[in-house]
Amino acid sequence: MGDAPRSAAGGSSRQRLEPPAVPAARPTTRPGQRRARRRRLRLGLAFASPWILGFGVFIVAPIALSAYYSFTDFNIFQQPAWVGTDNFTTMFRDDRFWHAAYNTVYLTVVGVPLSLFLALVIAMVLNLPIRGQPVYRAIVYLPSIVPMVVAVYVWRWLLNAQYGYVNDVLRRVGLPQPLWLDDPAWTKPAILVIGFWMVGGTSIIYLAALKNVPKELYEAATIDGAGFFAKFRHVTWPTISPITLFQVVMGVIGSLQIFAQPYLLAQKGFNSAVGGPADSMLTLGTYIFQNAFAQFRMGYASAIAWVLFLVTMAIAAVILVSSRRWVHYDD
Repeated sequence: MGDAPRSAAGGSSRQRLEPPAVPAARPTTRPGQRRARRRRLRLGLAFASPWILGFGVFIVAPIALSAYYSFTDFNIFQQPAWVGTDNFTTMFRDDRFWHAAYNTVYLTVVGVPLSLFLALVIAMVLNLPIRGQPVYRAIVYLPSIVPMVVAVYVWRWLLNAQYGYVNDVLRRVGLPQPLWLDDPAWTKPAILVIGFWMVGGTSIIYLAALKNVPKELYEAATIDGAGFFAKFRHVTWPTISPITLFQVVMGVIGSLQIFAQPYLLAQKGFNSAVGGPADSMLTLGTYIFQNAFAQFRMGYASAIAWVLFLVTMAIAAVILVSSRRWVHYDD
């Protein structure tokens, strides 16, 4: 019994007792600071309120209404009647819907890669150290700022099978003259030609990316004996791959939603079938317009629009996920 205090005392002499840890005091926010934060928040919301209001009225509200209309029978003039999934089941049995989907996929699969390839080639040519670069860049970019309606109507005149300048030039050089807008086999190439003519904006973006490629990498590749194609494969392409990813995503989204070019090329009247010969220019965008504003089938048009939106989001997600394998960043 008497040894216990001594052993405890001995233990205390051999071990240093640490004081208990005191938790750090949380920084206190004074009432004045809280009022200042709330005031800054209110000011920020007040300055952003025009954009917030416009975003809610012109974007969020139409999206929500279109989602509701896609499950209804709605002709604009009467109250929408709930029909459930009838619009979607009708869509998948609609031959014109599948024909429009095929034309849209064709313009996307063929048009986007060729447009990016042409834009990259033009950018690489404009990047060469030659005289008059600013003039050439302006000429290449000029078609991109021409209003779409004006450009399409000019090309509609140029591609006319009887008096168009394109066939006149082909006849002078001894080449066959397609019917272009009157032949179902040539209507989609005509749309692609207009798209290729307007790749100047994409070329300028590629040109800016090429300007940012470090010259040291080209010098190192030259020392290693790399040629033009080896430099492009191992230096240029990896460096501009983030820009290519952006161009691919934007190009796919734009092609899947293409409307102005096929509609204006095939237009015969506001209420006419906007599909061209044998519906060869009928896209999902023009089919949505025809159902909504020519036939007043707003519910069916909303269902097609939502299918197009979901497919576009899915394709964009696949591209972004696959980009981990071929897009290279600085780090």
